[in-house]
Amino acid sequence: MVKMLASLVWATVQSVSKRKLQPTWAALTMTPSANEIKQLLRDKPELVGVKVGVRTRGCNGLSYTLEYTKTKGDSDEEVVQDGVRVFIEKKAQLTLLGTEMDYVEDKLSSEFVFNNPNLKGTWDCGESFNICLRTTWAVDPRRAMESLGLIEEIM
Repeated sequence: MVKMLASLVWATVQSVSKRKLQPTWAALTMTPSANEIKQLLRDKPELVGVKVGVRTRGCNGLSYTLEYTKTKGDSDEEVVQDGVRVFIEKKAQLTLLGTEMDYVEDKLSSEFVFNNPNLKGTWDCGESFNICLRTTWAVDPRRAMESLGLIEEIM
């Protein structure tokens, strides 16, 4: 019995090790300017990073939220880049796939900007957006990621 179990484990390891993995989009990437988050958190040791989410508001449906956080939520996706920790709320994970977070500063203002390749439209209010999601994505998240080219399995 023990010998048979060992061979089953070996067969499983062998088949997984022969599979080639394809690179995928990161949930969120940050430009070097977005490292401004480090400066904002420098004097606040109780904070572990920032949390990105989406809320329903504005004239087109969704709007990004960005807030300091002391903990990682159970269903948050954690992105660590250049020592910066960003947590993505569960509700925002699919809408942010492939998004680049940037920090833009000019003479009058400074802000974090999200460059989302999945945007379908924005409105004049400047606060809201919608993304191109197929109805089947809500039912089958794997199919959604495949259609975006985020996962591909090669045997």
